[in-house]
Amino acid sequence: MDSQGKLKFNLAEFSGSLGDLGLFIPLVVAMAINCQLDLGIILIFAGLMNVVTGFMFNQPIPVQPMKAIAAIAITESLTKGDLAAGGILMGLIILLASLFIDKINTVIPKAIVRGIQLGLGLKLVSKAATDILKASFFGWDSIFIAIIVIVVIILFAERRIPILLYVFIFGFFCLWFKNGAASFSFSLSYPNFTFIWPEISQWQKGLLKLSLPQVPLTLLNSVIAVCALSAEYYPKKAISPSRMARSVALMNILCVPFGGIPMCHGAGGLAAQYKFGARTGGSVIMLGLAKIIIGLLFGGLFINVLQMYPKVILSALLIFAGLELAKSSKDSFGNMKDIFLVLLTTGFILGVDTGIGFLVGCAGSIVIYCKERLLLDTGE
Repeated sequence: MDSQGKLKFNLAEFSGSLGDLGLFIPLVVAMAINCQLDLGIILIFAGLMNVVTGFMFNQPIPVQPMKAIAAIAITESLTKGDLAAGGILMGLIILLASLFIDKINTVIPKAIVRGIQLGLGLKLVSKAATDILKASFFGWDSIFIAIIVIVVIILFAERRIPILLYVFIFGFFCLWFKNGAASFSFSLSYPNFTFIWPEISQWQKGLLKLSLPQVPLTLLNSVIAVCALSAEYYPKKAISPSRMARSVALMNILCVPFGGIPMCHGAGGLAAQYKFGARTGGSVIMLGLAKIIIGLLFGGLFINVLQMYPKVILSALLIFAGLELAKSSKDSFGNMKDIFLVLLTTGFILGVDTGIGFLVGCAGSIVIYCKERLLLDTGE
């Protein structure tokens, strides 16, 4: 089922499905290492959710780690119980929010949603560029390699070839030349599934430290913004925010207690996958099956490989993902009111926080509305 009803399974779709790996791989590997998680189990559940959402939405909707939770987990080395509590609570909160999010979506000005997309896109670009500039200029994981990858993508991105697949494979050649055959030492590693039920203290930490900071980001970027982008790419098949919210909620309620990480969808991932050729749910179904196979057989091996994979290549892919997300805001630069709201929301997202940017944007919209009503009532 493509936009007209057919799933497609081809190189272009598979290449496009790799567009979100620049964000997925660094976060997942860092969480597995810092929180002592089983990478195989993480990949299996992420893959299963890729397959389910591919069939359910028939669009290249990504499955990503929840950004705020991932950042806190990585920097503070949280336990499996902490993550389970945060993920389960997030699922329940988003499930409750799905009951009224369609109404919320109708009253939020489009310019604010576009400001969220622009702000998050620029944050991705900034992070990726900063990571590249930290590398040495020459070498197999260097600024020079990043420049080559960026130039190649610019030259071939608009052509009907799976350029991202070739770039990803090129990264393994760089890894080979940098570290030799030791990078790919073979070892089967089967996942060990266990049921995780948090303790009372972990429920408290999960709510206050993980869930509450994540809620606005999930509602805005993983539900409202991704639905807006879906409507732009697939005008006749736009996904409702309530349906998207239920998908996010059920992913976490069903997967996190068995070792999965808190997961969501995302506008940046959809933009990146679409940019590089993904058009149907077949793209993420293929990616999901690959994750499941790797998770079942090579989880232990793959975490070592991905730890050594050239970071500048993943960062280069992240730049294009961010630019594609930011580009979706261009249709809101038609009048001064929308321009003001977009830039106001974007500025506070970049300078402070995504949730604060959203609230400030809403406040600005209310001020503009009250001013227009006042001028209308006074006849000016």
